[in-house]
Amino acid sequence: MAAIDAPAGRWLSIVGIGEDGVDGLSPAAAAAVSAAALVFGGQRHLALAAPLIRGAARPWPSPFSLDDVLAARGQAVCVLASGDPFLYGVGASLARHVPAAEMAAFPAPSAFALASARLGWAQQEADLVSLHGRPLARLRPFLQPGARLILLTSDGDGPRQVADFATAHGCGASRLVVLEALGGPAERLRETTAAGFDLSDVGALNVVALEVTADAGAPLLPSAAGLADELFAHDGQITKREIRAVTLSSLAPRRGELLWDIGAGAGSIAIEWLLAHPSLAAVAIEADPDRARRIAANATALGVPHLRVVEGAAPGALAGLPAPDVIFLGGGASAPGVLDAALSALKGGGRMVANAVTLETEALLIATRARLGGDLLRMSLARAAPVKGMTGWRPAMPVTQWRWQKPPDAGGEG
Repeated sequence: MAAIDAPAGRWLSIVGIGEDGVDGLSPAAAAAVSAAALVFGGQRHLALAAPLIRGAARPWPSPFSLDDVLAARGQAVCVLASGDPFLYGVGASLARHVPAAEMAAFPAPSAFALASARLGWAQQEADLVSLHGRPLARLRPFLQPGARLILLTSDGDGPRQVADFATAHGCGASRLVVLEALGGPAERLRETTAAGFDLSDVGALNVVALEVTADAGAPLLPSAAGLADELFAHDGQITKREIRAVTLSSLAPRRGELLWDIGAGAGSIAIEWLLAHPSLAAVAIEADPDRARRIAANATALGVPHLRVVEGAAPGALAGLPAPDVIFLGGGASAPGVLDAALSALKGGGRMVANAVTLETEALLIATRARLGGDLLRMSLARAAPVKGMTGWRPAMPVTQWRWQKPPDAGGEG
């Protein structure tokens, strides 16, 4: 058997294996399995690689843990994974603990790659989404006319759940293909529509391809900031659509940032922040229990169920939260200590945006701007409304907005 082509010191091999088992492994990948004193993997992976395993086979513990792998550092260790270990796989998890210089990786084609090949879809033009162990609600932002989605599911019920979800959101005419056991002798492809889904006996190892067709009037989410107010359940405590669009522009989301939405109301700012990019994170802080529950429901309904909701009043509720890159202060800014606590918690170089509708809060923002700098903006809107059988402009309450960036080296209030 060929020697492992890896520099000395690479004690960990990560081998992607497909449904074709050892027949699909390269000579180097096969050698890595055979040379390992310990081979970790799921029961299915260990069975597929069994003809090559010379060391001790170690099934993953339940609950899943990498502790045994990391404890074996220095020994010849092999970890088996499905397809490409660095695409929603264990390789990415291991890389958080093991330097790349200590690993040798041997990826196989991913389920996404195999599905694209079977369908004739350009992989770079499709949305690759993992629903494995994740809420189905995360699918909603991807339901766009003409979109091609390749979805990893958790089990045999996954395809029907996808079909039902797409149909419930006005995309029942979408083409749906279930691809089972890709790359192996039991591979099977079956096609239907979301609304007409009638497939039975779906294998647990499956991928769903969805080519989205939207019905007229389907409740699709636009890509631009400023969702319709009607999409949010609220009790009137909501940043209105046009003001929200300007506020999101002021918040200026950037990859990987964390937002605190203090006094979140209906959660509209935090929700649209998360919709801007999948790498973003947000915490919605809301003192009112009913509103806090409503925020969580809105987040799930609009495709970002991972929004963290903290029920409690600032500044006390801010204690122990991870430091934010950006803060939006939309409610309760004039309460004692809230603004100062937010300013103190903000990371150096972070951004603060605060909106005011009352004179008291506006005065606070004006005074804070005089002390710290930043920009002030006043937004005034008027909507056409009936006036004695005719139409006139009905003004909304003006909103004063303060925008500020904390100095990069500031450790306290700035």
